[in-house]
Amino acid sequence: MIASALCIVVGAALHVVPATGFTLQWQHTVEKILWEEDYVVAGDWLYLSSARVRGSGAGMEPPPDAVQVGPVWHYRPAQRWHRDLKLARSAFGRDYELCIDGACRSLAAWAPASLAPTTLSPCADSAAGGAR
Repeated sequence: MIASALCIVVGAALHVVPATGFTLQWQHTVEKILWEEDYVVAGDWLYLSSARVRGSGAGMEPPPDAVQVGPVWHYRPAQRWHRDLKLARSAFGRDYELCIDGACRSLAAWAPASLAPTTLSPCADSAAGGAR
């Protein structure tokens, strides 16, 4: 049986990370507000199970159904199933952070490369084979 894996494509480089789930974190470049999304690798899909935002401002308000616990708004996004995530990375703000099993590192640490457009997706069986 093939283990679940997350494929990170940066430019033409493919990086395979064994994972059944992960948290993607990023900071709004102007408001400096931290956003977090929790995903499960579910076959050919990424399932967005929950999300959090640590504040609001400049069009970055939490959705109306969000629940505030301390300074953090928790919510379940309306669009939950994704084939992939396309990330625009910039030298003008912090890099995305990818957390797997509680270990958080910058996306560049998981997939060393320039700040080229980056795609996260479930790995096809042939790519995941190397992720055992």
